[in-house]
Amino acid sequence: MDKYKIAVVVGSLRRESFNRRMANAIIKMAPPQFSFEHVRIDDLPLYNQDDDGNPAESVTRLKRQLSEANGLLFLTPEYNRSIPGVLKNALDHGSRPYGKNSWAGKPAGVIGVSVGAAGTAMAQQHLRNILAYLDVPTLCHPEAFIQAKDGLFDEAGNVGEASRKFVATWVDSYVAWIKKLANLNSSIA
Repeated sequence: MDKYKIAVVVGSLRRESFNRRMANAIIKMAPPQFSFEHVRIDDLPLYNQDDDGNPAESVTRLKRQLSEANGLLFLTPEYNRSIPGVLKNALDHGSRPYGKNSWAGKPAGVIGVSVGAAGTAMAQQHLRNILAYLDVPTLCHPEAFIQAKDGLFDEAGNVGEASRKFVATWVDSYVAWIKKLANLNSSIA
């Protein structure tokens, strides 16, 4: 496989979200054979099993984007020591109806930025638990719990000098993870 399409899921809706900014910075750091598509989750209705037979257009779009992806990149803030409701709602929509899990088998990376000293450690652990159930093989190491502070991003939106090497190491591990599992998946298919 020489091209990798990555679905990017940012768990924050805020326009100036640290996690959206980090997603865009990571995209710039990735090798050219990786392409990224932000997955819109702000327009998904609240998940209701009654709608499984007639999903909203936004749900159909989500499932299509996931099915076309070779890998996933999750960026999550931490809300009340867990993931945001909007992210959980997207995970539920993508995994339903039962037997039609669009997340399954897609290799993923999880990273997050928060103003707290522990970054998004609890949110990432909760997200990893959900992803394990959804059959999403997730990069375990290195973990990246990033604290938002002055200098995290430069004027051009890149990761700032103090954090660049750390994030680059994470990106290199993520790229190797995606290549390994996406190639394995394509050889099995």
